[in-house]
Amino acid sequence: MTTRAFVSGAARHLATLLLLTLNASCAPRTEGAASLVITGARVWTGNPEQPWAEAVAVDGEKITAVGSAAEVEPLIGDNTEVMSVGGGMLVPGFIDSHLHFLAGGGALASVQLRDAETPEELVSRVAEFAQTIEAGEWILNGAWDHKNWGGELPAREWIDAVTPDNPVWILRLDGHMGLANSLALERAGVSSDTPEIDGGTIVRDASGNPTGVLKDNAMRLVFAVVPEPSEAQLDRFLEAAMRYVAANGVTTVHDVFADDMDSWTSLATYRRAERRGGLSTRIYSAPPLSDWRRVSDDIAANGRGSDWLKIGGVKGFMDGSLGSHTAAFLEPFTDTPDDRGFLINSNDDMRSWIAAADGAGLQVMVHAIGDRAIRELLDIYSDVANADPDRERRFRMEHAQHIHPDDLERFASQHVIASMQPYHAIDDGRWADDVIGPERATTTYAFRSLIDSGAHVAFGSDWYVAPATPLEGIYAAVTRRTLDGGNPRGWVPEQKITVEEALGAYTLEGAYASFEETTKGTIEVGMLADLVLLDRDLTAIAPETIRDTRVLKTVVGGRVVFSLAEE
Repeated sequence: MTTRAFVSGAARHLATLLLLTLNASCAPRTEGAASLVITGARVWTGNPEQPWAEAVAVDGEKITAVGSAAEVEPLIGDNTEVMSVGGGMLVPGFIDSHLHFLAGGGALASVQLRDAETPEELVSRVAEFAQTIEAGEWILNGAWDHKNWGGELPAREWIDAVTPDNPVWILRLDGHMGLANSLALERAGVSSDTPEIDGGTIVRDASGNPTGVLKDNAMRLVFAVVPEPSEAQLDRFLEAAMRYVAANGVTTVHDVFADDMDSWTSLATYRRAERRGGLSTRIYSAPPLSDWRRVSDDIAANGRGSDWLKIGGVKGFMDGSLGSHTAAFLEPFTDTPDDRGFLINSNDDMRSWIAAADGAGLQVMVHAIGDRAIRELLDIYSDVANADPDRERRFRMEHAQHIHPDDLERFASQHVIASMQPYHAIDDGRWADDVIGPERATTTYAFRSLIDSGAHVAFGSDWYVAPATPLEGIYAAVTRRTLDGGNPRGWVPEQKITVEEALGAYTLEGAYASFEETTKGTIEVGMLADLVLLDRDLTAIAPETIRDTRVLKTVVGGRVVFSLAEE
C-alpha cells in the first residue's frame, strides 16, 4: 500500500485527538452522545497515523471518535447502543471495486453450475431446475466452467432433451461465452447462415452449424431476445444482492456494466430503492463507455448522486477473458499456437469513446486482460491524458491480469488504477500455465510488483463471475494457493502481498478508485460509519486460515445490516 493513497491522514488524526480531548472535558455526557459504540475488538483503522485502536463511537451515519476504550467511554449516553464484542477485529467496510450487482442478485435465483464437475452433472442440474419453472420461462446465468471437466466446450445437444419447453442461455463463469439450447438459438435467429460477428465468435461444428456456444460480441444475438425482468423481479434481485454482500462484509460496490447489460434498468432499480430508503449497500454505478453521452446528460440533469448511490464512471472493454481464449495477447496462446485472442472493440472506437468520456468529466474504467489489450489501453490512456494533463482523472484498468513486464511501471507513472480481483488468481492458477506458459504467468495478477512500483491497486470480486467474498480475496492475495490445492506455497508466490496491504486494497484503495477516500475506506473521525466485525484478527493468524474467518456484523451508515447471530 502506498502512503500517498492515505489522504490527509495526519490532519484527520489531529481532528480525532481534538475531539477526544473535547469529549473528555465535557463528561458526564448528555443522553444520546453517541448512537453506537463498539468496544472490545482490535480495531484496524487503515489510517497510518493511528493504525490501531480499541473502540469506535458513531453518531448517526458518521464516526465521531476512535481511540482507547477509556477515551471513547465518555461518549456513552443513556440511549447509546454499546456493542461490547469481547474480541475479534473491526475493520472498515469492505469495498468491492468490480462486480455486476443486479446480475449477481438474479444469479442467486437461477441454476447453479459453478461447481458442476462433469458434463453429466451440468445436464442433470439444468434438468432439475427446468422442472421448477413454467414452460416457456428462460433458464439463465449458470456460471459453468468447462475447465472443471478437462476443457471440452458444452454443446446444445447436451441440454436440448432436458429443456424442450424452455429457452436456455447459461453463461460461462467469466461472462465471456454462453451456451444456448436449440430453442434459444431459434428465438435468436442463429443458424448456419448467420454471419460472424466482429469481436465475437459463433462456435460451429464441422458442418458449420452452431454448437450453441457464443463468445463475447456474438452473445448479443441471444441477449437481444431474452425478455426483460419485471420491476418486482428486479427489486427482488437487488434485495438478494444486498443481503449476500452484507453477509460477506461488503458495504460499498462498484457496479460495472457490460455493453450487453441494461445498466439504465439497473440504475432505475437502485434509484427506486433509494427513494424508499431501501438501500443497505452503497453503490457506485458505471454504465457502458459507449453510453458516455447519456451518462453525462444524466449527471447534468440529476447530479452525481448521494453517499448511497453515485454515478460518474463508465466501463468499456478492450478484450475478453483467458478461459474463453478471447483475451488479446502479443504472442499466441501456448495451447493454441495459431490463436492470440482478439479485441472486442477497435482501438479507434476505444480512443474516441475514452477521449469523449474523459472530456465530459467522467471516470473511465476499461476491462483489459491480455498483455496486448493492456499495452494498447495504456497507450490510449497516455495520449488522452497528455492532451489535458492538468486534471486528476483516475483512469482505471479493470482486471489488468496478464501484464507484460515492460508495462508494469506504467501504472504508477501514468496514475492508472489497477482494479483487480484476487480470487481469480487462485481460480485461474489451476490451469493458466497451460494456456499462456509459466514465463508469462510470472506477471499475472502482479499484486506485489504493482504495489511496490507505487501503483494504486483496488480489489474486487467480479461477482457473479466469482464470489463476492473479500475474506477469500484477502486469502488469495496473501497465499496465492490455488483452489485445487496444487500450489501450497502459492502460484507465482513472488506476487504475494501482506494482510494489511490486502485490507487496504479492499478499503481505502477502493474508496480512492471512486474519488471517495475522504468519506470512506478508513476508521477515522468524520468518515462514514461503514464497519465490519470479524471473529479473528487477520494479522495474528496463519495466512492459510484467513478464509475460515467469519463476518460477525456488518454496519453501514451506523446501522447493523448483517448479524451472524441473527442468521
